[in-house]
Amino acid sequence: MDRVFIEGLEVDTVIGAYDWERGIRQCLRLDLNFAWDNRPAAAGDDLTLALDYASVSARIQAFAEQAHYQLVETFAEHLAEVLMSEFHIPWLRLKLTKPGAVPAAKGVGVEIERGCR
Repeated sequence: MDRVFIEGLEVDTVIGAYDWERGIRQCLRLDLNFAWDNRPAAAGDDLTLALDYASVSARIQAFAEQAHYQLVETFAEHLAEVLMSEFHIPWLRLKLTKPGAVPAAKGVGVEIERGCR
C-alpha cells in the first residue's frame, strides 16, 4: 500500500489539564501517514481519486479550532476517527507533539496507529 504523508502541520487549539491552559490556545505539531492506493489517481492524473492532503490539512485545522480537550491522547483519538471516517482512510499513523509542555524537552506527545494496512 502506498503512503501519503503530512509532516510538521501546526495547529492552535485549547489543550491541557491545568486551569491556566483552559483559557489559552496552544500549538500542537502533527506528523501523519495515511495508507492510500495512489495508482488510480496517477493513472489518470485525477485529483478526485487522490487523497487530497490540502483538504485533509484544512479539516485538521478546522477540527483543532473547535477542540477543547484536556489530553493529547483524546485529541489524537478523535482526530483519527474523524479523518478515517470523512476521507475513507483505511489506516493512519498520527504523531502529535505538544512543544514546550515539559521545559527540558523539545516536545512531548503521543503516536497512534489506527485501521488496517
